[in-house]
Amino acid sequence: MDTFINFFNAAVLAGTPLLFGTLGEILTEKSGNLNLGVEGMMFMGALSGLAAVFLLEVGLGVEMSGIMAVLLAIIFAFLAGAFGAFLYSVLVVSLRTQQNVTGLALTIFGIGFGNFFGEFFGRNSPVGFVTISLSARQGFANLNIPLLSDIPILGPMLFNYNILVYLAVALAVGLAFFLNRTRWGLNLRAVGESPATADAASINVTRYKYLATCIGGGICGLGGMYISMVTTSGVWVHNSVQGFGWIAVALVIFATWSPSRAFIGALVFGGFTVMRFYLPLGIPMQIYDKFPYLATILVLIVTSIRQIKEHSPPAHVGVNYFREER
Repeated sequence: MDTFINFFNAAVLAGTPLLFGTLGEILTEKSGNLNLGVEGMMFMGALSGLAAVFLLEVGLGVEMSGIMAVLLAIIFAFLAGAFGAFLYSVLVVSLRTQQNVTGLALTIFGIGFGNFFGEFFGRNSPVGFVTISLSARQGFANLNIPLLSDIPILGPMLFNYNILVYLAVALAVGLAFFLNRTRWGLNLRAVGESPATADAASINVTRYKYLATCIGGGICGLGGMYISMVTTSGVWVHNSVQGFGWIAVALVIFATWSPSRAFIGALVFGGFTVMRFYLPLGIPMQIYDKFPYLATILVLIVTSIRQIKEHSPPAHVGVNYFREER
């Protein structure tokens, strides 16, 4: 039982940055924009969240508490991811460039942005690399919730994580409610399914696309910040995101564009990521890395065979909207 609990905990922690990236991309694609720049936005969020705390502590000599570090990292990581998505929106929504190419360009830009400034700040740091203080790191440590954490089995499985894990779960629940139970969410889904029809119904298509894409990019940035603050323990590591953005894009398909299923998918993909440490099968590590993508292929096959409307992507995703052609 202890091995299973440890495996479950590791899967949740490994799947949380994937959940952030998946939720951000789901929100973006619900507006009809296919943003393949998730990896780049996660890099931008990873560097910005960490650098904001680092620069205040080292540059200005501010003593940072855990709560202050968490709030500052969340704000700057979100803004960085949203800024990357804003650049994408200007090019795609306003200038109507090709969405796939623009997303790939954003990925290249974000990776270069993160790695360049991460190394730049590190070379000018007193210790030779970007890192934050122990007191700031405490804000990203696992919480010990009184009474709940002491419940046998369920306590360690559900109430022994850092604050960003609970934020990701809250975002998944909130996004599912927004898309299915609010007028704005239904309007956004209408924009993704048929922007011409939504436009005829007096829905501001451009505004919805910009807002959904920028907020989705900000959520992706939080996934990158999780990696730099939790996975690498508040130390900038070159290429730290290491493909998580691309896995998040695949996870959107695995979750069939549903925020609630995204949580389950992130847990499954996180489990695949750490499986080699808890379920050794005597096979090369590269084979373990293929499991999430094999699962995605199976989901695509099943979805295609069953032809369930609610499991299909938004009808207008990846297609630019030309109002003049209504």
